[in-house]
Amino acid sequence: MDVAASVADLVGKTPLVELKRLSPKPGVRFFAKLEGQNPTGSIKDRVVVRLLERARAAGALRPGQPVVEASTGNTGVSLALFGRLLGHPVEVCVPESVYPEIELLLRSFGARVRRIPRQAGIKTAYEAAQTIARDEGAYLLNQFGDPENALAHYEGTAAEILADLDRVDVFVAGLGTGGTITGVGRRLKEANPACKVVGVEPRLGVHVQGLHSLADGFIPPVLDESVLDAKIIVGNRHAFSHARRAMLAEGIFGGISSGAVLHAAMRIAKRIERGNVVMIFADGGWKYLGTSLWEAEEEADIDAAEDPLDDVLWW
Repeated sequence: MDVAASVADLVGKTPLVELKRLSPKPGVRFFAKLEGQNPTGSIKDRVVVRLLERARAAGALRPGQPVVEASTGNTGVSLALFGRLLGHPVEVCVPESVYPEIELLLRSFGARVRRIPRQAGIKTAYEAAQTIARDEGAYLLNQFGDPENALAHYEGTAAEILADLDRVDVFVAGLGTGGTITGVGRRLKEANPACKVVGVEPRLGVHVQGLHSLADGFIPPVLDESVLDAKIIVGNRHAFSHARRAMLAEGIFGGISSGAVLHAAMRIAKRIERGNVVMIFADGGWKYLGTSLWEAEEEADIDAAEDPLDDVLWW
């Protein structure tokens, strides 16, 4: 019998599933890495567990020391759970735009929530977390700046993809901290130098849960922009519609950013005739049941509303 020693041992080894009903061309195969299968329902479990374990092993994080981080959702939820299991009080700085379900999860796992004005954004939340760490003796998890973030995906997420799939021609993931796109992108390019890496970000000033616009002036230190071959700009309308499309066509209950990534992959697929396209579905849709994500009717003609100026391609 294969029995896990702890919940932390359940992180990773998520399934890769082919989306046969969603691929727009016979020669283009779509695959989704279902990161919502992690314990707290998101890809951030990989990063949080690694950062906590490395910090404790190095003595940088002392037993019982409070941990603080800035987050728009998933990292905070993951930290709230795993920090608590390791005996660390957790405080999370979140913008007021965070969905109520995320804040409820944070509080349910025992985290203290410090709300940052909606207009301030993640950069101000990050600065608030830095101030708390400096003034109150808390340990800053620092998902935005710690290279271990990208290494968690280089050694974990990317290795799993390559174990399941012989060749990856296009990799599509949301831009948040930059850890996923940097770590996975590097390793996939090492395996196949012709692999194209596509980042997905929201329009400036538009809140798409789980994504961050580089145009707002905050470039996370962990992000290596040289890994990117393209960016696709996505709004909530397309993100919501394509999340619903994945659920109705494939039975995959992905979150808002998963819909954004699927929309971007469909746009990229129009430009290629064949190849394996791998997407990161970063979290589960159950976290957003209180939003309008699952209420609106699917828009059959939504792709006609695309703006080609939202494609930023370098290859």
